[in-house]
Amino acid sequence: MTKPEITYGDFEKLDLRVATVVSARPHPNADKLMLLEIDVGERRKQIVAGIRQHYLPEQLVGRQIIVVNNLQEVVLRGEESQGMLLAATDGDQIVLVQPERPCPPGSVVK
Repeated sequence: MTKPEITYGDFEKLDLRVATVVSARPHPNADKLMLLEIDVGERRKQIVAGIRQHYLPEQLVGRQIIVVNNLQEVVLRGEESQGMLLAATDGDQIVLVQPERPCPPGSVVK
């Protein structure tokens, strides 16, 4: 599915950052969701991600991921989500987008 083109100005609105996963646990009210505490440099945040069927919590702790840092906060099944991780789909698998090498948490992705 091809999505409509966006302008560079639209892209500039995204605040993409490197984040380090500090903790991960299954969402208590959803079988497909995981709660991640992430370090984005200037602060820690919680994000809710639909990756529970693809990753165990212990596989995520310490891993670096790329997140949309300025996504409007929402409550998903009773838990606050303060961003969104980036992932690719490979058939029925989810693959996390991550930096090629370790970067300081909060590093800007552009």
